[in-house]
Amino acid sequence: MNIYADNAATTKMSDRAIQVMTDCMRNYYGNPSSLYRIGQRAKEKLEEARLEIAKLINAEPREIIFTSGGSESDNQALLSAAAAGKRKGKTHIISTAFEHHAILHTLKKLEQNGYEITLLPVHENGIVRTDELEAAIRDDTCLVTVMTANNEIGTIQPIKEIGGLCRQRGVTFHTDAVQAVGHLHIDVKEQNIDMLSASAHKFHGPKGTGFLYCRRGVALSNLIEGGAQERGKRAGTENLAGILAMTAALKDSVAEMDMHNEHKRAIRDRLIKGLSEIPHSALNGDAEKRLSGNVNFCFEGIEGESLLILLDRKGISASSGSACTSGSLDPSHVLLAIGRVHDVAHGSLRLSIGEDITGDEADHIIKSVKEVVEYLRGFSPVWRDLMTGKREFIL
Repeated sequence: MNIYADNAATTKMSDRAIQVMTDCMRNYYGNPSSLYRIGQRAKEKLEEARLEIAKLINAEPREIIFTSGGSESDNQALLSAAAAGKRKGKTHIISTAFEHHAILHTLKKLEQNGYEITLLPVHENGIVRTDELEAAIRDDTCLVTVMTANNEIGTIQPIKEIGGLCRQRGVTFHTDAVQAVGHLHIDVKEQNIDMLSASAHKFHGPKGTGFLYCRRGVALSNLIEGGAQERGKRAGTENLAGILAMTAALKDSVAEMDMHNEHKRAIRDRLIKGLSEIPHSALNGDAEKRLSGNVNFCFEGIEGESLLILLDRKGISASSGSACTSGSLDPSHVLLAIGRVHDVAHGSLRLSIGEDITGDEADHIIKSVKEVVEYLRGFSPVWRDLMTGKREFIL
């Protein structure tokens, strides 16, 4: 049995997305910037895709900038808002302690260039408190950036309320929605979003393709200089095949979202119930306000890396956190942000399930995790110290 349970890292491309992508490569291979017929046919397809993407998040077509993915979109959004703020004498930025590194590393770069960064706590349940955000906004705040759903623990933030606070105070609001687009209903107008980042490979589209929504009237600076593509805001010949495949994948994901979420939620809760039976374990993040496909646990007395290797031998592909930090020996900054201590954070497991998972596969995951945790604890010196009372249990 082979079970792929790492959809937060990347998803399998849908058959529809592959079909659209290959059709484009064969029939719409022209450069959209060219004036001849083949190029103009490609241009028409590009603008059709822009219109479709805009409709799916209730935006205007001219507010959609096609990019290479979430990291590029995050960088352009943050650097643009920071530059616009500086022109007005505003150099304070608010974010959270558990953002994706595409956000945190960009904020660190801005801090080195004279900006003041406030990182809000997310507390044990992994949810930002709007009253703390409101108290943190100052007269010189130029940007608030809060992710819609966390990539590790799956917690969903009160985006509409956060956006409303920012709108009232005249502060630009950006959300990294890479884990949310295609999985949660997004309405940029209703949710008071000024800028939003998305990546196709998180909703069964191709890697290397994404988009940035930037509300009309919000200043956008260039991250890549060159030609006049994307209204002069993102140079480089557009990846039309990827863009069309992304559009097809997102249309299908949005159309089937409610049905898929209902199924995944049932399996998610089944997994949580089963894994909670393991002694000295804990679910990370809020049990209800989380993505339908996300399960994240800590198991005391083990190392997450060993857990993943042994689960792989049982046919289960999972992770211990963000795919972008899988090579790091440091514990997850997300788990540390919600109060997990280093020793416990090291023993984490993230299961991000897709809509095709079955109940039998969920039961196989539960059985396998129980067996592997017991096995690893059997020769763990940390577990031996815990059992003999030399150390105190945390979970």
